[in-house]
Amino acid sequence: MNTTPKTILRQRAEYTHKFNLKTGRHGWLRLTPAYSVRIVEELIMSCDRQMRILDPFCGTATTALCAAHHGHHGVTTEINPFLVWFGRAKTSHYSIGQIESTREAGNAALDLVARTDVSPVAIPEIHNIQRWWSTEALTFLCSLRAAIDVTAKRETAPHTLLLVAFCRSLIAISNAAFNHQSMSFKKDSQKRLDFAFDFSSQFRDDLDFILHGAQVNPTGTTEVLQADARNLSEVLDSPVNQVITSPPYANRMSYIRELRPYMYWLGYLQNGRDAGELDWTAIGGTWGVATSRLVDWIPNDEMAISKALASVLDSIADRSNANGRLLATYVRKYFHDIYEHLASLPDVLTPSARVHYIVGNSTFYGVLVPVEQFYAESLKRLGFSDVAIRAVRKRNSKKELVEFDVSATWR
Repeated sequence: MNTTPKTILRQRAEYTHKFNLKTGRHGWLRLTPAYSVRIVEELIMSCDRQMRILDPFCGTATTALCAAHHGHHGVTTEINPFLVWFGRAKTSHYSIGQIESTREAGNAALDLVARTDVSPVAIPEIHNIQRWWSTEALTFLCSLRAAIDVTAKRETAPHTLLLVAFCRSLIAISNAAFNHQSMSFKKDSQKRLDFAFDFSSQFRDDLDFILHGAQVNPTGTTEVLQADARNLSEVLDSPVNQVITSPPYANRMSYIRELRPYMYWLGYLQNGRDAGELDWTAIGGTWGVATSRLVDWIPNDEMAISKALASVLDSIADRSNANGRLLATYVRKYFHDIYEHLASLPDVLTPSARVHYIVGNSTFYGVLVPVEQFYAESLKRLGFSDVAIRAVRKRNSKKELVEFDVSATWR
């Protein structure tokens, strides 16, 4: 197993979601845990022929869209239905006629809102919703959400594109802040005076941004499939030549936390229980009931853990660490689920297929979890060859946290 020699690493913002923000469709919606299209492009550019490229953890469809833009076939799976919808929206082909129809429907929707000539949708049942939006912002969003359903037929390209723009606007006019590792909320001194803010102009700007990206269609093709990454053979009808992915990290950063506003407004979530149930089905999920169920979780005895991982778990579970046992169980379940996923790969890979996992290590109570080593050990145990670990960048938090590319070849 090869590892990268120790070198001085930089944070490299171009290797994070920040690079995506103004990169066409990749910048349509922000998701802090998402990885950079720059990394994906560097890996794809090494392909010397047309490939079928798999991302088992779709996220915002970065890999699938990048693969299609380079003429490959991108196939991606995702357990979260909102991300499946968004991935399909982001990778679809749009005609000039559909783009113009979307613009007309958007203007018509804003006109209905301005004339108060539409019955607003009910305010979503997001806990403490006033923390997210002011009364004025909520009034606008409820009316605009209803108007979009009036001016564009559901499940059409215009309706889809308008909803993507709506999602972009609802964050832009919210009190969400992104000056930390994950999403937080603005302080009172940072909040704007909404009576002087033009919500309609914000939506127009966001719609312009979405439609500008929609004009550039990928030359390749994509499939965005709703599926569990632990059971890939159930949904993939033909093998893949390469895997490029960034799975959830073992750091308790749940996608659900940032996705909740979109999912509530678009009807994918009805209450907090729904969010917890969905997160429990996802690898690394920790929202709501997903955390409480860890107490009773029992691992599959057939999936033995290495002595190194057992030692790390024991250190995390030390009695001096508050909630240490629970967090040790979280880490144990994370690697249990990841191993299940990795074990499903051979059934969907062609001979000599190359896999790349962009992963970050983690710390709990000062205990370093060398995630990259455990991925490499698992791949080797499953029969992969040429297993290598390459340090990609230093992350923006603790000095010991690094992002790696763990790669291997299927026989």
